[in-house]
Amino acid sequence: MTVAARASSLSSASLQGVFQRLGLPTNPSIDEPLAGVFNGKWGGRGPIVDSINPATGELLARVREASAEDIEETFVATREAYKQWRSVPAPQRGVVLQEIGRALSERRDDLGAIVTLEMGKIKSEGQGEVQQEIIDMFDIAVGRSRSLSGGTYPSERENHFIVESCNPLGVVGVITAFNFPTAVYGWNFSLSFVCGNATVWKPAPTTSLCAIATTKIIASVLEKNNLPGALSALLCGGGEAGQAVVDDKRIDLVSFTGSEARGKKVGQDVQARFGRTILELGGNNAAIVLPDANLALALPSIAFAALGTAGQRCTTTRRLFLHSSIADSFLASLVAAYKSTASRIGDPLAEGTLIGPVHAQDGVNRYLAAIEQIKKDGGEILVGGKRAEVDAALSKGNWVEPTIVKVANGGRGFKMMQEETFAPILYVSTFETLEEAIELNNGVAQGLSSALFTQDLSNAFKWIGPEGSDTGIVNVNGSTSGAEVGAPFGGNKSTGWGRESGGDAWKQYARWSSCTINWSNKVGMSQGVSFD
Repeated sequence: MTVAARASSLSSASLQGVFQRLGLPTNPSIDEPLAGVFNGKWGGRGPIVDSINPATGELLARVREASAEDIEETFVATREAYKQWRSVPAPQRGVVLQEIGRALSERRDDLGAIVTLEMGKIKSEGQGEVQQEIIDMFDIAVGRSRSLSGGTYPSERENHFIVESCNPLGVVGVITAFNFPTAVYGWNFSLSFVCGNATVWKPAPTTSLCAIATTKIIASVLEKNNLPGALSALLCGGGEAGQAVVDDKRIDLVSFTGSEARGKKVGQDVQARFGRTILELGGNNAAIVLPDANLALALPSIAFAALGTAGQRCTTTRRLFLHSSIADSFLASLVAAYKSTASRIGDPLAEGTLIGPVHAQDGVNRYLAAIEQIKKDGGEILVGGKRAEVDAALSKGNWVEPTIVKVANGGRGFKMMQEETFAPILYVSTFETLEEAIELNNGVAQGLSSALFTQDLSNAFKWIGPEGSDTGIVNVNGSTSGAEVGAPFGGNKSTGWGRESGGDAWKQYARWSSCTINWSNKVGMSQGVSFD
């Protein structure tokens, strides 16, 4: 595949306008580094890191990260902000969040462009991340601010009443990954905010610019409402800043998105101090196509889920199981679809681009290492399998070819199918029965998302039932990608536990108590005991 596309340059007038409207520097090579710490005031006394455009290798910004002193000051500020915020009635918190949502909506296109420039996802995905993943989630949280309720329970004692009380939790720490550089913070912040908490954000070091731009918008609304800026604090930095969030008892809940290995350590460390966690880790997601499936529906759904965000979504389809009776024809169509995308790989800001770069050189290295291992293990590469050839405008970017690998025996014993490689690599194998396909789907450590394509209701109900898929998100005739913010989002097994949006996810951000009220003049004892 050869990519021939003109790259969007930061020197263009349109992109300079984006940076100016977001309060970001337009000449990073000579401007002062951006402050990467916000706790009511902007600052930063740590090292300087560069923000790089993954499509071109161009310098976007230089960011001053947090020092140990910045981290301590931020934790103090967030605790104080929480103490002020916790007594504000929840519906009033919702009014402020609604105003923040409007401010983000006014800058949706600009913020989406920054997501595209710094992360690398295509323009429509960058805008969608801001609109569908943040602003829509804010709408849900605003509505929830008027219904933060617990249950009531009958007491076995006369003139006693039991109610479940919901109160603010404290300070929520949110550690986000590069692939959704603003959305995951939006999910966590919106629910944390209406529940009466302060939130501190530690973004991926390679997407600090997205975090700074988002925080500037939120901070402007907080300032307008005479509220402490530390209700939405920011700590740009690397492992030291992240570990501080994990270890400090002043952080009541840690929401972590990242690798399984790192997430396991985060979970252990937070549990060791009896803190709470929400963990969203690896996703080795599978799609299954039965003979009765609507193949015209299945093909684009699977291609979308495998190719979107250049294979860097946690819900990306990484494994595909085809019934043997349709495997050859379906696979031929899928390979043809992959080949047709060659002319639509390129500048992620350009109209018509379908596939952008992988986010960092590390991602390219992991992709190439996976390809070498696939060859050693006997996988058959049907399309892709190498760096994408690009013209001079994109030659310093991180470009790889979307890849399909055919694997025998359902992939049993094929090591690379057991792991998540964060790149556009799709493994394909065959099965004979639905029961075998379910076994293959469930036969990995991860458990985030899965999809079954069928027109038979009995197959669909078996798939979503107790003998079916063991993932946290289960789809029928839909892709593994594209989860909606109104529904619970999260996985099982080594994907971690916790729900970052939708459903009753808000309950994780609250402190719960069972409260018994005695309105009699008697001592009420259970088990029939009385001192009368």
